[in-house]
Amino acid sequence: MQHHDTDRRDFLRTLALGGFVATVLPHIPSGFLHAEDPPLTPKTNIAEALAVPRTAQSMPGLYPGRVVDVQDDTCVANGVPDNERAMKMLERAMLELTGAASLKEAWLRFVTPEDYIGLKVNPVAGKLLSTSHAITLAVIAQLEQAGIPRDRIVIWDRREFELHETGFTREAYPGIRIWGAECKDASGSFYDERKMLYSLDRIDESVYYWADCEESYDEETLPYMINEGKFSYFHSLLTQELTKVINIPILKNAGSSVTLCMKNLAYGAISNTARLHKQLWAETCAQVPCFEPLRDKTVLNIVDGMIGCYNGGPAANPQFITEFKRILVGSDPVATDRVGYDIVLAKRIAEGVQKQESPRAIGFMTMAESYKLGVADPARITHVKTSLKG
Repeated sequence: MQHHDTDRRDFLRTLALGGFVATVLPHIPSGFLHAEDPPLTPKTNIAEALAVPRTAQSMPGLYPGRVVDVQDDTCVANGVPDNERAMKMLERAMLELTGAASLKEAWLRFVTPEDYIGLKVNPVAGKLLSTSHAITLAVIAQLEQAGIPRDRIVIWDRREFELHETGFTREAYPGIRIWGAECKDASGSFYDERKMLYSLDRIDESVYYWADCEESYDEETLPYMINEGKFSYFHSLLTQELTKVINIPILKNAGSSVTLCMKNLAYGAISNTARLHKQLWAETCAQVPCFEPLRDKTVLNIVDGMIGCYNGGPAANPQFITEFKRILVGSDPVATDRVGYDIVLAKRIAEGVQKQESPRAIGFMTMAESYKLGVADPARITHVKTSLKG
């Protein structure tokens, strides 16, 4: 029985991390490889998303193709990101990205005191490789300096209990709401007295990503998916409450690709994701952000690269965790992913993990560019590099 429980925990952790891509190259539609090959992927409702008119703040946002890369050799001390250095790095990035005369002006180009702002962090790999508290606290502090009240900020991800496990708690962040769609009660149960998942009240069945593939889940797995079938529902926090999203992923790999801005948004905003990992990994990364709740609300991406990983991701394998000692900031999630990918790829090659680039690894970025979510072509990306000293 103990062996069964261990296997179950490992399986659920795999689902949480998107472990299908840790060992299998992300599937890319045939059109991106060989035009003569027949379509291999299930149909989706992407056409419905693309038919919705764009807004002034739709992806790629205010600064298409522009990515600021701030490096600081002193930002990690004894394996821990430094709060003060994170503040300085983020300030430099915001001023470089916007060209604003002040930090407050820079932030107010993206948000207002009337907005309800979601900070989309990534805690799924546990304490070893979570979005750092240093960068999260820096974002909150600078939002407050720009006039955003704390009660209009929420730290958000799929799994509320993973947020708590990695230190995103009300005690650590007083006045900040901590929210996850997949949740338990104080006794650790996913189910209420009616034997209904608490999480069912945290999805919006009127807004969904439909894909012609499905899986059945047993009673232990279902709470981590919320629902079965061909529909993945968006979180109600995102569809009904948030007006802006600030995306704060980690600089890390997923197989020979990366799990940065697009993946953090796509798989972090919907239910019933296990089925999508197997056949639609790249499509999900590129298509889910096309839907209005993400496309029109995600105004800024801040990749936490103070500590990241170059292999074994998106899990946390200590031997592959590295101090990149940098952050990447841009309104364009595709361009930011491409810059981050090049950084991770260079590290993988330097460490002998792979010898050369895999064409499939950037497939989801190419797809996202075709959907006008951002710039994937390096020749059209402005990569602004800057560094802090002392």
